[in-house]
Amino acid sequence: MMRTPPEWDSNQLFNNADSFGMSFDQAWQASLAADPSPDLSEAERLAAILDALSDHPFAINQPDLVAHVAAFRLRLLGG
Repeated sequence: MMRTPPEWDSNQLFNNADSFGMSFDQAWQASLAADPSPDLSEAERLAAILDALSDHPFAINQPDLVAHVAAFRLRLLGG
């Protein structure tokens, strides 16, 4: 007999780079949509987003890796 999988919450956060990357992508896109101002440098926008995601489980447990994951995600996003 096959079990029914539990309901999956798309907002669920996990302590891994993939989960952080997905959260970063959402935050980056939301930041661009909310404030497309060219006056805000990429470094300033990145710092603000990393600060906003500082409570993500991956950021808490692997703080030395979040900047690397963010840089990788920016390359994927073309940012």
